[in-house]
Amino acid sequence: MHEENITRINLDGKEYILIGTAHISKNSAEQVKEVIEVEKPDSVCVELDQQRYQSIIEGTKWKEMDIIQVIKEKKATLLLINLAVSSFQNRMAKQFGIKAGQEMIQGIESAKEMGAELVLADRNIQVTFSRIWGNLGLKGKSILLSQIIASIFSTETISEEELEKMKNQDTINAILNEFTETFPQLKKPLVDERDQYLAQKIKDAPGEKIVAVLGAAHVPGITKEIHKEHDLKQLTVLPPKSKWPKIIGWSLPILILAIIAYTFFTNPSAGLGQTISWILWTGSFAALGAIVALGHPLTILTAFVVAPITTLHPLLAAGWFAGLTQAYIRRPSVKDFERLSEDVFSVKGFWRNKVTRILLIVMIVNIGGSLGTFIGGMDVIKTFLQNF
Repeated sequence: MHEENITRINLDGKEYILIGTAHISKNSAEQVKEVIEVEKPDSVCVELDQQRYQSIIEGTKWKEMDIIQVIKEKKATLLLINLAVSSFQNRMAKQFGIKAGQEMIQGIESAKEMGAELVLADRNIQVTFSRIWGNLGLKGKSILLSQIIASIFSTETISEEELEKMKNQDTINAILNEFTETFPQLKKPLVDERDQYLAQKIKDAPGEKIVAVLGAAHVPGITKEIHKEHDLKQLTVLPPKSKWPKIIGWSLPILILAIIAYTFFTNPSAGLGQTISWILWTGSFAALGAIVALGHPLTILTAFVVAPITTLHPLLAAGWFAGLTQAYIRRPSVKDFERLSEDVFSVKGFWRNKVTRILLIVMIVNIGGSLGTFIGGMDVIKTFLQNF
């Protein structure tokens, strides 16, 4: 058995065998199978959380997803980002003719075959993203979103040599590597905290011999952190939400409405001009977002009509209404869900597939509405200052 990419740790009467893998490497999957069969461990730990594990074992169950429910639960943007991340990984896997995450699938299958306890050792991906998100300002969030979405547009292929280098990163790290150089504070929630979480879960795994299937980037950190005790509850606490977005979200609409109302009271014609300006700026930019996302004419009309109202209410968003309209008029078929895994490989596919087009409509209409709010608000204030 090849010992390359294998780290052995003996601690408190237990043996830990860490296999450092590349998430898109066929050799990694073969090595996982070989190690588990030879070592016959009591437990097999895999770098998955419950959510990702369910998506693997349930296979095509995601095809039953209710897109309308996704929009109502305000998860459209999160789903779009998850698809973008999946696109990055699957595109590389397809290039080398293998299944993305095959080494984790192999770990699950081999654990079952050998009668070993399966341990889902990774932290919930949404907790990780929440803790990353909480460490970013507005500028950082904008760059992060654009960088992840930009991965969809990439048509680059990678060489075998570059693939080997990627054994030092997991999929998320591969996408965010450059980003973490710009924002070094993200290394803690993205890498360091996950090292600690993984190390504790591996350490707590039942039995005397434990095999852990991990992205190679985590092996050095886990090797160090496994000798310490870590509080898993503390590592999964969601960061407190800032009060400022809420304060600004309510203050801006109140200010705009107060200015327009005061102007109407003192100068009705100027107040009417402000109102028309607000409607045109917010409605037009939201409608433009629906056009860019290739929405149905009724979707575009919905975006235009609701934006002037929803932009004045922090708990509403024009994109949700536009997305729901598109979903009702162009409801995705089973075929669209079946093609989803292929369509996310390309920009054209994202716009062609009815599922991703709805998600794009939600996101781009919301962005358009936000731009319209800024420009329309400035125009309202400008008219107010000119008249008084």
